Amino acid sequence: MRVPFPGSTTTRVLLTALAATLVLAGCGGGSDDGDASGSGGTTTVDVGVIPILDVAPIYLGVKQGFFKEQGLELKLQSAQGGAAIVPGVVSGQYEFGFSNTTSLLVAASQGLPLKVVTEGVASTGEKGKDFGGIVVAADSPIKTAADLAGKRVAVNTLKNINTTTTNKVVRDAGGDPSKIAYTELAFPDIVPAVTKGDVDAGQVVEPFLTIAKKQGLREIASNFAQTDPKLTVGLYFTSQKYATEHADTVRKFATAMQKSLKYANDNPDAARAILPSYTKIDPDVQAVVTLPSWPDTIDSASIGVLGKLALQDGLITSEPDLTKLLP
Repeated sequence: MRVPFPGSTTTRVLLTALAATLVLAGCGGGSDDGDASGSGGTTTVDVGVIPILDVAPIYLGVKQGFFKEQGLELKLQSAQGGAAIVPGVVSGQYEFGFSNTTSLLVAASQGLPLKVVTEGVASTGEKGKDFGGIVVAADSPIKTAADLAGKRVAVNTLKNINTTTTNKVVRDAGGDPSKIAYTELAFPDIVPAVTKGDVDAGQVVEPFLTIAKKQGLREIASNFAQTDPKLTVGLYFTSQKYATEHADTVRKFATAMQKSLKYANDNPDAARAILPSYTKIDPDVQAVVTLPSWPDTIDSASIGVLGKLALQDGLITSEPDLTKLLP
């Protein structure tokens, strides 16, 4: 869940990557219109995804034939995060992509021409039963989110959806989030760092939240659910150019994606079973991991909440115009 922000190293990397992909796109190798038509009128599209639980519906949709019904063949391309996917979509390397909501809000504020297509993943809305949370050692003196003020807290990326939502729950609990010392660590490294005492707490998502609990760590806050019970954590998107020039393909993708989201939400066992096909997950963890919510409609109000938090925490300089970003 990487998110660029003004003046950061991540921003510079994003812009450099964007320039490079634009050069590569100009060197040929793809069709002029961005669609590759296969036999029987099938359109092949590349989709940038992250190998995490969040994107289980798109893999289920492919397996169930929902995209084939729309005349689409998906090539799912695994990437490390939004910092790679966003410029890839803008340059035409991918026709569609998945990213966390705050990444898209920040990228759009920097002038990148993005257009959201469908919902991606959302909070379950249940404190203590969500797919993301903040954990501490079993014997930690930290009891509530307010106690995180003045402590070292690990997140997967600085100035991200995970920091803004953590700041909110701390603020709501009466603490001062400006006193938190955030440390950037990859999700797999956060639980060991908390266990060893290298940091006082860590924000993790599944399957690392289940792994943390299995190792005896305590969850003291559900930063997504406590920010907004319907929090839209991630979205599928395309470029404004592609949305304009290939409106029919975008409509077909949206139709299949919405059907996939509903199927995943209605069939959690199938969603759980698809995970090993694209992630490396221990079978014992797979069996008990908390799945997110996959609504088939976008909750724009919760995106507005994230926009306000991004503005409050200085990730953006003005409140985003959601009418331009959302469908």
